[in-house]
Amino acid sequence: MTSTAASVPELPLDTLLQAGGITKAYGGVRALRGVDFDVRLGEVHALVGENGAGKSTLIKMLSGVERPDTGSVTVRGEAVAPGSPSASLAAGISTVYQEPHLFAELTVAENLFLGRELRGRGGPVRWAEQFATAAELLEQIGLDPVLASRQVGDLSVGEQQLISIAKAFATKVRVLILDEPSAILADHDIDTLFGVVRRMRDAGVGVIYISHRLDELAQIADRVTVMRDGEVVTSAPMSELSTRAIAELMIGGELDVVEVGERTVSTDIGVEVRSLSAGKALRCANLTVAQGEIVGVYGLIGSGTGELARALNGVLPAKAGQILIRAKPLTISNPRDSARAGIAMLPGNRKVQGVFLDKSLTFNLSVSHLPFFSRLGFVLDQLRERRSMLDSMRKLRVKAPYPETPIGSLSGGNQQKVVLARQLVEKPSVLVLEEPSQGVDVGAKGEIHRLVFDLARDGAAVLVISTDLDEIRTLSDRVLIMRQGAVAAEFQRGIAASRILAAASGDEPEATTETTQKVERV
Repeated sequence: MTSTAASVPELPLDTLLQAGGITKAYGGVRALRGVDFDVRLGEVHALVGENGAGKSTLIKMLSGVERPDTGSVTVRGEAVAPGSPSASLAAGISTVYQEPHLFAELTVAENLFLGRELRGRGGPVRWAEQFATAAELLEQIGLDPVLASRQVGDLSVGEQQLISIAKAFATKVRVLILDEPSAILADHDIDTLFGVVRRMRDAGVGVIYISHRLDELAQIADRVTVMRDGEVVTSAPMSELSTRAIAELMIGGELDVVEVGERTVSTDIGVEVRSLSAGKALRCANLTVAQGEIVGVYGLIGSGTGELARALNGVLPAKAGQILIRAKPLTISNPRDSARAGIAMLPGNRKVQGVFLDKSLTFNLSVSHLPFFSRLGFVLDQLRERRSMLDSMRKLRVKAPYPETPIGSLSGGNQQKVVLARQLVEKPSVLVLEEPSQGVDVGAKGEIHRLVFDLARDGAAVLVISTDLDEIRTLSDRVLIMRQGAVAAEFQRGIAASRILAAASGDEPEATTETTQKVERV
């Protein structure tokens, strides 16, 4: 299949944005190869592709962050100056990234009008008018106008993401670029997000929607463009493509099915949590994970799932309760205690907590294991360190030229694999994986899931904490639902996603609470 731009001589009259013949190279790497892309008035146009396909580079060209080597961008037929963020903003192109760019100590109204406050001829800010205008704006896109007076730091992550969209709408946006808007949101927040996006579409805004969650595209997208290796593979109405067809276009072949395989869950408990309290949200959690078992944990924002992960890793010291590793009670006050106990953790926020972007793959692998890679306790064995990275690159299929490659130059999926490889250096007995496939493409997600199954098959006790319902249902032998800081329900493999959501929100009357361990073949 070919791109719509390539096969249709003249663009429709309702074309809002057109990018034509966009190319971009970084050194000898061609990131974009003659890309044609357009957005129409009042449509949601999904842009998908594996990490490294060229999506982010194209967005940089459209938003003026970088200048294309060749090609042009127009809005309603008027050329937009290349490589100029101010020119793109003036043309009505606005980008909202997955991490909200807001000031936590300011109110929502102050954030919405930051830098363009309502003043009278250089006089003081007209605060009452500004708050009233902000409330009207929020109401226009379906948000509670009361939020206008709230401090952003007091809002949930989901609410902050929606405020970022409202901020773009306040600037008379014509083309709104949403870069992975649902990646950090729980499912109920995604429903609210979709409502806001639909209102903007109905107001005539053209929305470019970038997402790795292919299952949500049918709910929100009118059209979809698939990119691979810097080129447009196809562009078609969403109604003409299934989720599987999109995934196979992204990877350029048939989608591999991750096989669960045969695995026996041991009667030996790898990790047990008894009445654990930590931070503000984790109040009294109880759970067990057997050796060779994968237990999924799902909860809405504020349920305590994040605090559970940080308590097991020692980042958040426990206030009360116990953590037992192989029936032995342990005091875990810091990450070093956790590592010594045989617990390894994959952090949920890879960019902030997981990687040193300007450092090499080898550095990122060994940084937490310097004694392990040292001779005589203080001399770093660089040969052993490099061999370990090469072995990890082979086992985890990390796509990178050399172990010395800066990790920041890799796609999100490959960065995630390196962070995961770091956790496996000293063969931990317990793995805590927080959002293991967040922000990675469908191919990398399958590879990470396959690795998780392999680790459990080798005897590791695996705790997967995720807001991705598909991931929870795919990986878990048992699913634990957290609510109000405790485990509120437990389900076996195969439970419907609707029941998981119902239990997480407190609407599941028949939730089971079985906690007995049993040997079962999965």
